[in-house]
Amino acid sequence: MDVTDTLTARAKINLALHVTGRRADGYHLLDTLVAFAETGDRLEISAAQTDEFFTEGSFGDGLPADQSNLVIRARDTFRGALSARGLATVPVAIRLDKRLPVASGIGGGSADAAAVLDGLNRLHGAPLSWRELAACGLALGADVPMCLAGTPLIARGIGEALQPLEHFPSLFAVLTTPAVAVSTPTVFARLAHRDNAPLPPLPEQLTAAALVDWLGETRNDLQAAALENAPQIGEAVAGLKGQEALFARMSGSGPTCFGLFATAEAAENAAHAIAEANPRWFVAATAIAGAPAVALG
Repeated sequence: MDVTDTLTARAKINLALHVTGRRADGYHLLDTLVAFAETGDRLEISAAQTDEFFTEGSFGDGLPADQSNLVIRARDTFRGALSARGLATVPVAIRLDKRLPVASGIGGGSADAAAVLDGLNRLHGAPLSWRELAACGLALGADVPMCLAGTPLIARGIGEALQPLEHFPSLFAVLTTPAVAVSTPTVFARLAHRDNAPLPPLPEQLTAAALVDWLGETRNDLQAAALENAPQIGEAVAGLKGQEALFARMSGSGPTCFGLFATAEAAENAAHAIAEANPRWFVAATAIAGAPAVALG
């Protein structure tokens, strides 16, 4: 137990997001295509004499170290799950290198929580199955189970019904986050319609070109509502298209936007140009790894 486990909490990108309804308890029903970028936060987890939590990185300043932080909540939720089985846990030191902007629509906090659940499970000899970890994650937030899966997938319901995708193509992308705050509850409250059509069927041959064409038939139903409070999102999408992105859109509830590019070089060049023109924005060229379906058992 003295080994330090290093994990990457990869950025979650909602390539398409349709809001299809709302439950009686207020949770919105979604139909969303999710993929994961190579860019992400880094976490180190190791056994320690006492619990410790450290933050560093470009976006690490001022992060709380209490129950308002999903990392701490994930640690304590894992312990509760093991305690319910009569199993003991050890104190741990967790170091979070926060490389993704906070509350930016790319699942940074949820990905951090998923990484903590995975890392603690491995540290303790994997006593929980994937489904048991996912149940812990769902108690923390609807995005956590899909971040725990970490593979291209369709998520439905409130985000808990996951369908991993076979033979998803590798993609090159640029992420841009304007320097503006967007409130997710406010975005959902501003939705004009909550009973939209679900995603259309994916192409049988899911090549990169076919995916880009398919994305043109889809939406992010949150984008218009987010634009009302943050017109910079429109500037970000326009900037990506101006760099000849094959496709560009806002991710999640924003403000991060993504552009898809034909090559890694094109993505790097676009990221450089956008960062130069917008020095206060977070900008990153990255890859979206294609993957066969994984078993979520």
